[in-house]
Amino acid sequence: MKDLMRPSRGLRLLPALLVLPLVALPANEANAQNFFEELFGIGKAAKPPVPPRGVPPTGSPQPGTLLPPGAPGEPAPEAPKAAPAPLRPVVLKTPSDDNILGQELMLNGLTGSLKIDRAGGAATARITLPGTKVSQPNETCKVPLSGGSPISLSSEGRPQGVARYEIAGGECPLRFEILEGSVLVTPLGSNRVCSFTAADCATTPVGLWGPAAATLIPRSAEFDSGRGVADKAVRDNYKVMTQRARGQDVRTIVTEQAAFSSDREQTCRTYAREGAHGFCNVRFTEARALSLAARLGASTATPTASTTLRPRKPKPAVEGMNPDSDGSPIGE
Repeated sequence: MKDLMRPSRGLRLLPALLVLPLVALPANEANAQNFFEELFGIGKAAKPPVPPRGVPPTGSPQPGTLLPPGAPGEPAPEAPKAAPAPLRPVVLKTPSDDNILGQELMLNGLTGSLKIDRAGGAATARITLPGTKVSQPNETCKVPLSGGSPISLSSEGRPQGVARYEIAGGECPLRFEILEGSVLVTPLGSNRVCSFTAADCATTPVGLWGPAAATLIPRSAEFDSGRGVADKAVRDNYKVMTQRARGQDVRTIVTEQAAFSSDREQTCRTYAREGAHGFCNVRFTEARALSLAARLGASTATPTASTTLRPRKPKPAVEGMNPDSDGSPIGE
């Protein structure tokens, strides 16, 4: 009878088994959530499986398979590059033959006198050469060619892009190249010095004959802008020459460019107050650019670059500065 009334061991363990899921539920909550997501097709189940790295997707060609042109995954062939267009010479505005007529020009803007006029169709020049006495090198002297009378100039055309005139005979054979507001004078022979025994005077007329420095300084911004354009024209024209050259000719062109810089420095360093206006440098450089364009076969009658002065941008006003003053802070 006692055995019938004593609960069996299975019945005694039943409450514990019923309580066990409730106790384990918090620990397995994440697993249960994952189970329901997989069951209803949400969460990870909604995303397609990602193949392992390095494994091509289904249907893609295997590595090493040759693909026809234009097939998906095959890079498009590169289009052939067009050959660069040949460079063209840069032509600056050519100075007019008459732009210096009637003006009295001085060697380096300092001394001597050169005045070119035109009578009918012929050009004439009155020129007084400055120099130093042969017997007293510390003393200066001046010699008027042909006694101060007008000398006929022979026109030689524009072999270097600018008008050229010459005095072939006489006591001092000279060449005149007409630049803008100036004349570049060079000797016809190898001798740069013209000596006049009767006047006891040795002259060196080679150089740029132009206006006095006082008239050039107010135009320094104009010359600075023109110098930038002329420098670029010279560089571009040398590039054209280099592009057309062959073999050892390139070295000759590079040497010539270096010689140009040296010649410009030697010619312009004695011009009066050159550092304040830059007149000689811009005129010498413009002449060089035109010379190169002519050598390259370009027509110098039609300019392709402008030397017009570019207006400078006004400086922005600074807080605390008086715009009508010289730029000094207020209160000074």
